[in-house]
Amino acid sequence: MASRLVRVSPIDLALTLGPMWRGNGDPTMRVERRLVERASRTPEGPVAARFVEVDGGIEVEAWGPGASWLLEHAPSWCGALDAVDGFHPTPGPVREIHRRHAGLRIPRTGLVTERLIPVILEQKVTSIEARRAYRRLATALAEPAPGPLGLTLPPDPARVAALPSYTFHPFGVEARRAHVLREVGRRAAWVDAAADLRLEEATRRLRFLRGIGPWTVAEVARTALGDADAVSVGDYHMPNIVSWALAREPRGSDERMLELLEPYRPHRGRVYVLLKSSGIRAPAYGPRNEPAAIDRI
Repeated sequence: MASRLVRVSPIDLALTLGPMWRGNGDPTMRVERRLVERASRTPEGPVAARFVEVDGGIEVEAWGPGASWLLEHAPSWCGALDAVDGFHPTPGPVREIHRRHAGLRIPRTGLVTERLIPVILEQKVTSIEARRAYRRLATALAEPAPGPLGLTLPPDPARVAALPSYTFHPFGVEARRAHVLREVGRRAAWVDAAADLRLEEATRRLRFLRGIGPWTVAEVARTALGDADAVSVGDYHMPNIVSWALAREPRGSDERMLELLEPYRPHRGRVYVLLKSSGIRAPAYGPRNEPAAIDRI
């Protein structure tokens, strides 16, 4: 086991690394108050890491062949390189939420495929369905992470690429998403190389993949590439939440959401995450989006 201290303050680990977590059943990650444990596949091999909030920053411990790589990149994982000091919202709801969640930082893991696989599973379905599918996929391809944390490594992209289409059906994944997952797994090296490109070039590379649209790109860029300006256009709930929080309009569109977030550029993604984490919800006028049978997706 190797370790290092990342000096960053204020920091809320659960808010900062929480977007990587796929819920209580996620075998690859554990999130508690002031502590996050995560298994990953780094360019130097598998790793398990423990992040603990301590006085002055984050104590990071790592096990496995990828430990050196993870510790080298730990500051970006913890948001220590995030330019949050330049974020000064004007008086209003965003400033108040930012004051209450000052520890939220935008991380940059540099692991693009690892982030892309669970995000693809979230396309066009409810969060419950997506998290269940990821848990089933990770369990079916289970490989133990190194070290004593008892975590499972995220799905190996090469093994995902080799799965026949029909094997995704028991996971709750229809043919379209299965095809996208297999293609991403097949091109994982090319996808992961996006982390070495300028942000604009990296997002352009992701958009080149069939089945990867603006929502998916933003969800990946905000965590894997550290893009604090990425807004997930096409989300089911967020246009209403943003419109209600910023304009007291109970219903919004993607266009209205972008209009309201424009004054916060280049921190639109940060505001997006703050509002998503705030607990603010637009008035409910209709039925919830119910889980759908995969043969109707």
